[in-house]
Amino acid sequence: MAKLVLKESSVTVDWLYNHLDAENLVILDGTINKVFDASKEQIPNTRFFDIKNKFSEVGAPFPSTFPAAVQFETEAQALGIDKDSAIVVYDDKGIYSSARVWWLFKAFGHHNIAVLSGGLPSWKKAGYPTEAMTPYSGQTGDFKAELNPETMKFFKDIQEASANKSHTIIDARSRGRFNCEEPEPREGLRMGTIPNSVNLPFTDLLKDGELKSKAEIELMFSSLVKKEDQIIFSCGSGITACVLALGADLTGYKNISVYDGSWSEWGSLTES
Repeated sequence: MAKLVLKESSVTVDWLYNHLDAENLVILDGTINKVFDASKEQIPNTRFFDIKNKFSEVGAPFPSTFPAAVQFETEAQALGIDKDSAIVVYDDKGIYSSARVWWLFKAFGHHNIAVLSGGLPSWKKAGYPTEAMTPYSGQTGDFKAELNPETMKFFKDIQEASANKSHTIIDARSRGRFNCEEPEPREGLRMGTIPNSVNLPFTDLLKDGELKSKAEIELMFSSLVKKEDQIIFSCGSGITACVLALGADLTGYKNISVYDGSWSEWGSLTES
């Protein structure tokens, strides 16, 4: 079978099943907070992408902090990922942390990657085969990380963007959290919002864990931003902001970035 070149940033479980034998296909499980457990199920030939312990800056004050390029490159190579790999990433919630994995690879210059819409639940619902979770033991890959600095924004960037209104900051948290009607799940973190930000809960883009139609997603974004606008996505800790980035990418938005620290950082470093 010819090598895959992924044309869009999301694929269906039917598509993946029909391309399981592609020679350059790499399937990643990007479920956050997961540990290796042979009693758990995975899609055949999946490799576990450990966001917390391998692909984040361990020891940083805020969760899931963006890793250095050398760290990302080393760990991706350890998973056997090559420069020409066609990566499909999923998680066990439908679409949650898998979008973060997709965005990390985009940030480090690898665009031949897609998120599996519906993730493991949709795969199992379709009746497709699974196997016991298995550690990767194959060859080291030749992946190279080439950072695109425009993909990730940090605290000073957000200070400027918020004050100058140079970007539209879109918060992926629930409406209750955005409107300070629900407490933050992170212990000790105050309620609040980034000044001059707007809200689009990431869950609005999904139905039963799968992405809604492009037309539905585009309508949501068009009520907030224009295609030419500069956009920064935020959330609680930089995970679900990437679901919004995925939706924006699929519907033709180009000037998109993610606030890595998101509300966990902003709410900790500011008082209002």
